[in-house]
Amino acid sequence: MLIRQASAESDPRLAQLIDWLSNIEAVAGSDPVVASEDASFRRYFRLQTATRSFIAMDAPPEQEDSTSFLRVAAFLESMQLNAPRIIEADLEQGFILLSDLGEQPYLDVLNQAPENADAMYADAIRALVQMQQRGTACQSTLPPYDETLLRFELSLFHDWLCETHLGIEFSAEDETAWQGLCDALVANALDQPQVFVHRDYHSRNLMFTEEDNPGILDFQDAVEGPYTYDLASLLKDCYVRWPAGKVVNWALEFYAQLDDDAKAHTDTETFLRHFELMGVQRHLKAAGIFARLNHRDGKTGYMQDIPRTLQYIVELAPRYDLLGFLIAFIDERVLPGLENSA
Repeated sequence: MLIRQASAESDPRLAQLIDWLSNIEAVAGSDPVVASEDASFRRYFRLQTATRSFIAMDAPPEQEDSTSFLRVAAFLESMQLNAPRIIEADLEQGFILLSDLGEQPYLDVLNQAPENADAMYADAIRALVQMQQRGTACQSTLPPYDETLLRFELSLFHDWLCETHLGIEFSAEDETAWQGLCDALVANALDQPQVFVHRDYHSRNLMFTEEDNPGILDFQDAVEGPYTYDLASLLKDCYVRWPAGKVVNWALEFYAQLDDDAKAHTDTETFLRHFELMGVQRHLKAAGIFARLNHRDGKTGYMQDIPRTLQYIVELAPRYDLLGFLIAFIDERVLPGLENSA
């Protein structure tokens, strides 16, 4: 109890959270222990009772609007997916009490026991297909992954990684080539079937669970968008990397589970093009976000993930001439700049 009081004394938000939790019978008397933080302003605390474990989310309302979290959590529950269930919520204070999906992120299990990867990815792909097929009833209520959002996300690479972090100046010729590339990537995304998109479906946001694997976290930014976006997040993960041939095989497992109508309109060659170019957009966005987290938010740890993230793009050189400018730019200016700035 003394540790709890000392922590609360130096952390007004934690004191406020403890006071809120004290009025909830299911967890009254339980001390919150730090469970995790993420790239946003949200924090998570675990509460253990004699029979159950819960997660308390602290999402300061001035920085985080938790309305979408509650709404998407309800959608995932209706799809019978294994996502946290809402026990109590106070949006005015920014507190939510959730069921607990455990302490084993996919990333940790994959690093410790890579021999389990095939089974774990099979489960994650099955859940993703279920999300897309059962999400048709609610996807139109989500924000659209439209041209404006796609172009903004691409600008993060240009503005935060290249200009802010590396000090790279784009010539007029560079800008023309960059805009042409953005046009192609946006067209690839918008040309795809539009589905329920989690938008951050990867090894840090999936939990390994004994039943109904995987547990699905961090879903509050869900949108209606391209059917390959979450698949690219999952299989071309910024935090863990697999051989290219294995990634293609897993991607084709996803394709095989699409309904007959989808496969009738999209052959495997078109599907793989959708998937691989969607990955390029995703990885440019992620590299830019990692740089922004470093410079704007003081979160430096993500910088180490940028070379792995950009390598997914470089490895596509033999397959896509349209990526020629980008791959040369990354090889000749971005990756050397990252090495020199490390």
